[in-house]
Amino acid sequence: MAKRKTMIPFTGTKEQEEKLQAVIAEHKSMDGALMPVMQKAQDIYGYLPIEVQVMIAEGLGVPLSDVYGVATFYSQFTLNPKGRHPISVCLGTACYVKGSQDILDRLERELGIAVDGVTPDSKFSLEACRCVGACGLAPVMIVGEDVYGKIVPDDVPGILAKYADK
Repeated sequence: MAKRKTMIPFTGTKEQEEKLQAVIAEHKSMDGALMPVMQKAQDIYGYLPIEVQVMIAEGLGVPLSDVYGVATFYSQFTLNPKGRHPISVCLGTACYVKGSQDILDRLERELGIAVDGVTPDSKFSLEACRCVGACGLAPVMIVGEDVYGKIVPDDVPGILAKYADK
């Protein structure tokens, strides 16, 4: 199956937009409002798609480039939706040396998505990270809050199967 970054169309609701507009109105006259508004926006939507960034920029009267710059600089923000079961593969030195890239490649094949993608059913999203601090378990993969260590690529299908009906 070809790797693809699945583009999920923006599906924000009127209720979400109303919540965001209320947050913007509450913070608009405050110095340093951008970060707290973006944090609340991500709480509301789960991520910061361009549509939400535009609402923030227009609502606070700041350039869209400022919103995008903050969203891409700080790791707490994400521009991509997360699946119900977000998967992260550690590519830190210890994990990489022990074969984590092969695990990531297997996940891409099994899920049919690239890093930073989400499956069409929104069940899984995939990301790579630099270090999870579990070097003794290298290589490490995390699904949601479940940590899998000392795995090999052939373990991937069985791990994914645990989340098939969730």
